[in-house]
Amino acid sequence: MSSKKAIMPPIIHWFRRDLRLHDNLALAAALRESGGQVLPLFIFDDTILHSPRVGPVRVQFLLESLAALDSALQQHGSRLLVRQGDPAAVLVQLAEASGAGAIFFNRDYTPFARQRDQRVQAALQQARREVRSFQDLVIWEPDQVLTQADKPYTVYTPYRRQWRSRIEADPRPIVTAPELAMFAPLPAGIDPGRLPSAQQLGHRPSQYARAGGEAEGLQRLASFADLANPDGIRDYHVQRDFMARPATSRLSAYLHLGCVSTRACVRVALAALERADAAARPGIDAWLGEITWHDFYMQILYHFPHVLRGAFKPEFNALEWQNDTSHFAAWCQGRTGYPVVDAAMRQLNSEGWMHNRARMIVASFLIKDLLIDWRWGERYFLQQLVDGDHAANNGGWQWVAGTGTDAQPYFRIFNPTSQGQKFDPDGAYVRQYLPELQDVPKKFIHTPWQMTTDDQQKASVKLDSSYPAPIVDHKVQRERALAMYAKARREAAAAKAQ
Repeated sequence: MSSKKAIMPPIIHWFRRDLRLHDNLALAAALRESGGQVLPLFIFDDTILHSPRVGPVRVQFLLESLAALDSALQQHGSRLLVRQGDPAAVLVQLAEASGAGAIFFNRDYTPFARQRDQRVQAALQQARREVRSFQDLVIWEPDQVLTQADKPYTVYTPYRRQWRSRIEADPRPIVTAPELAMFAPLPAGIDPGRLPSAQQLGHRPSQYARAGGEAEGLQRLASFADLANPDGIRDYHVQRDFMARPATSRLSAYLHLGCVSTRACVRVALAALERADAAARPGIDAWLGEITWHDFYMQILYHFPHVLRGAFKPEFNALEWQNDTSHFAAWCQGRTGYPVVDAAMRQLNSEGWMHNRARMIVASFLIKDLLIDWRWGERYFLQQLVDGDHAANNGGWQWVAGTGTDAQPYFRIFNPTSQGQKFDPDGAYVRQYLPELQDVPKKFIHTPWQMTTDDQQKASVKLDSSYPAPIVDHKVQRERALAMYAKARREAAAAKAQ
């Protein structure tokens, strides 16, 4: 008498911001509980694709990451199922067609994602399908790191202390990654679909050349964490602000889509700390701090969703911006006359990425030199950045604007000239992205408007038509910015006193 092993019903794993096979908690659980009968699914959500906050470079990176994911799945005996439309309708239809009894996914914490997932869960429950979500995107979920009064932290430094102390108290959830089980073949009759092109999704093709996917992301992480790498984690705290050096991990896009897990980054950093000498520890700690910012801004957006519409500090919603559209266009195009600002914006426009120090410089210039609403810049960054992340992008812009959670007062204003001189001292970054300044001597590379006719002749440089003069005077605009902020604070205080 023979007995057949019962075939378990399939489980749909809905890929979202976890485009990897390894160290994927929802996927690992689905494989384990279904005996490998997993339907790996990605849905192109029309609401996201048509959002004005999504640009072609991010769509292209997504497509490259999905192609890498599909290739990895095929190596494990499966395929990526590709669908387009409303997620709730797609999931219900696929569950009925395949006989899947459950849908697993990893949680996301943005307001849009939470509302979407509530709709999806309601539809699937009505269709009598189990829905389970998992903690995977962050190290600690928004309600796991709270003050002694059980309130969310609104200041980074105490948040970081508790974030780190929890890992030190019990690192096992971080350092132990689930094993990747084998996949069963897709059920007969289930069409996997095909990955579309960016153009088919309504976006122009992007020239962005960075490869997406888990393997590429893990390779970058390993290279950066190599203590022998002169541009790696060892000297990160010293080198990270110099814009011409490749001294950052460049993992932000991979983390945004989950090609690399946040846990993997922490795991690698903790392993590096065990091997490091005293000189290397500050660099590793500084990079761990950047991972902490990822979780911090995620929990700010979760608890205070109004930050996507306006200032975290309400008194700054009354700022009287000038919002000169010609100045905004010059900023977008990298034609402000301030070399470090223009180099950074041209890097953004050509590469879909910008060095973090440069992001702070251009944001400060837009807000406090051009007196343009920070939300204009926030949206432009999301349209252009391959790593455009709502939580981190919003947090960064509000940090610079002085409207966010940061304890620093609003009068922190970057001088674009001195920032360039300090963090691009030889002008290598400026020359890389501003070819019209290629032959400008080091003495003038951050102040080309100071070159006299004799200076230009000696250097065989002519700037009259090739590079603009500064569109504003920093000293004058700094005083106007201070007055603008002070007025908003006075009016808010007066209104509160009434």
